[in-house]
Amino acid sequence: MKPSPEPSALSRTGSRSMQAVRRVMLRRRSEPPALLHTPRPSLTYRAISYLLVFPIYRLLFRGRTAGNGNVPLDGALVVVANHGSHLDPPLLGHALGRPVAFMAKAELFRVPLLGPIIRACGAYPVARGASDREAIRVATDRLDEGWATGVFIDGTRQGNGRVNAPQPGAALLAARAGAPLLPVAIINSHRALGPGNGPPRLVPVHIRIGTPIPPPTSRRRPDLEATTRACQEAINRLLDEGLIEAGHRIAPARESAALPPTVSDPDP
Repeated sequence: MKPSPEPSALSRTGSRSMQAVRRVMLRRRSEPPALLHTPRPSLTYRAISYLLVFPIYRLLFRGRTAGNGNVPLDGALVVVANHGSHLDPPLLGHALGRPVAFMAKAELFRVPLLGPIIRACGAYPVARGASDREAIRVATDRLDEGWATGVFIDGTRQGNGRVNAPQPGAALLAARAGAPLLPVAIINSHRALGPGNGPPRLVPVHIRIGTPIPPPTSRRRPDLEATTRACQEAINRLLDEGLIEAGHRIAPARESAALPPTVSDPDP
């Protein structure tokens, strides 16, 4: 009969196995966010986007999108945008060509029709009164999974549709995850269905996508504020460009496993 290994040999073998596991875990933790694969959109996401959001955006609001070639299609990404309407989350998630996870007030998920739409489009609820730390933790978890995470940089809807009082939360998220920020301007949604405007108005709603902004170099307040100002200036500059002209053509977007981006003028 073959003698059993001595306890010391078993200990050494177990120790080597644990060291190997630790090395794998460390490699995963240190893997740059850009190398993470973006979660594939669910069937519900695709159905909502194609059958509901697409006709609302392209037909009712005559939607056009410019700058899809600026969207990184894989890896963690913090999408920062102005906020003028409850229409913004589904329209933005559709127009970018990849799933976007949004932090939204829990009350919105109880609104008929809107709740199921924003949930299917990647939104996740945050209870009113939840601590900023808890909200940041949930959003960071999404980034660690490779999601694009959307942040309306003012925090609440703005009556003029511009970025007026940006909060540093998006910059902090980017610093924690080492993810770039993508400035996006949603033009006219505040006129279509803004706060205090009554029934929806069928005005054109267009989306301009800017170039990515690097994450802050640290989590110190001056660095977070500098990046926040850069996002504010980029978004407002895109808003100042106004609606996208009918004859405008954009560079073809890169291939994506998510939804096809919307080009700036209708297909022939």
